[in-house]
Amino acid sequence: MKDRAAETRLFEQAPIVRAVLALAIPTVISQIILVIYNMADTFFIGLAGSDAMITAVTVCMPAFMFLSAISNLFGVGGASVIARALGGSDPKKARDTAAFAFWGCAAVTLVYSLGARLFMDTFVDLLGGSDPAVHGSACQYLTWTVVLGGLATSLNALLGHLVRSEGHSVQAGFGIALGGVLNIGLDPLFMFVLLPKGSEVLGAAIATSLSNLVATLYFLSVIYANRRRSVLSLRPGRAALRNGIPGEVLATGLPACLMTLCENISYAVLDNLMALSGTVMQAGLGVAKKVNMLAHCMARGMAQGVLPLIGYNYAAGNYRRMRDAVRISTAISVALSTLWMAASLLLCRRLVGLFIQHGSDSVRYGARFLQILCIGGPFSACAYAVISFFQAVGESRKSFILAVLRKGILDIPMMFILLRLIPTYGIVWATPIADVLCCATAVTLFTAFTRRLLARPRYDVYLEPARR
Repeated sequence: MKDRAAETRLFEQAPIVRAVLALAIPTVISQIILVIYNMADTFFIGLAGSDAMITAVTVCMPAFMFLSAISNLFGVGGASVIARALGGSDPKKARDTAAFAFWGCAAVTLVYSLGARLFMDTFVDLLGGSDPAVHGSACQYLTWTVVLGGLATSLNALLGHLVRSEGHSVQAGFGIALGGVLNIGLDPLFMFVLLPKGSEVLGAAIATSLSNLVATLYFLSVIYANRRRSVLSLRPGRAALRNGIPGEVLATGLPACLMTLCENISYAVLDNLMALSGTVMQAGLGVAKKVNMLAHCMARGMAQGVLPLIGYNYAAGNYRRMRDAVRISTAISVALSTLWMAASLLLCRRLVGLFIQHGSDSVRYGARFLQILCIGGPFSACAYAVISFFQAVGESRKSFILAVLRKGILDIPMMFILLRLIPTYGIVWATPIADVLCCATAVTLFTAFTRRLLARPRYDVYLEPARR
């Protein structure tokens, strides 16, 4: 009960800057570690001196990240409903929501993993891995990360969302970071010690799957240890299907799922179009995207960290505290993204050269691609913060519009248009242009929504999203 009281004070009474930092810093750190371990895969594979191996991992990323789309569907949706349930003094609904999110995520992931196994070759070809030098390694990577390790990967991310929804940001951050740190340690062990030369992609895939399994077991142990003082429960039951829980979780989580899904489709289109220019450019683009991920993951960590704070205060009717949390977290996200943009512009060749060390032309192309992609970082951070805000308060329609606008509606058509106007580099320019346009739309929607909200009388709005 002491833990519950401390969490309530953090959500309701702590100075807003301290509350934002307490919830967001562990999440941001864990997201940075996730990016570092993602980069570690590419770094160690780059030591093999093969553009084909780098490309194999690159083309598999959309398929692997689709697991994040599944975990976001149930995790972001579940975390939002749980936070609003706690703000509305309904712990039973929070408990039932956690159970629905866990088992729903597990079921959908198993279906996806089975589909990836049955249509493996076609799947890899669609992702841009039709080149014979790339195809075999890409199939190995998908087999271990999606078919065999998919369940652990999606549940790892899901449980992080659920644990964070109660305000346990440190425990959630530690679990996510644990998987990342372990992966960095296991990569060289499997790639260069346990497996023969030429199996670097397979080694990276095995290391990723095992590290996610350990992180998932950690989260399960945390939930079990806290079972007497936590509202989280993974026990299946009919109550998880009642009280509008499935519809509310899915409606709230769908924009987060679609944002990740559209992001993956966008990257798959980008990889396929870049494949027309050759494996060297594909490898350079793959590394540039991974380096640029750092800015996006810091923004994502900030937004996910404060989501429970926003949802709780929205449900409690404390709109000004809710708005202040958004403004402060967004300002920090944009500042961090701007710093990384400056570093990427100035040190682009060195950053790309960390991962491609065999003197290939892919370093030159990767450096230029990174300079283009990083420009959209601050705008993407702002847009992501607003999307997460609308998810937190249950405004699924607005978050859905922004999610598909950010990735899908704007950037994919622009890729085809700009490819004709600016060969090779035009398809990369589509990403920052879309980020700028989405950011402008997000700020407009957020300003209009908060003005209307602050003009209303203070009252309990916990059930309001369901009525809208």
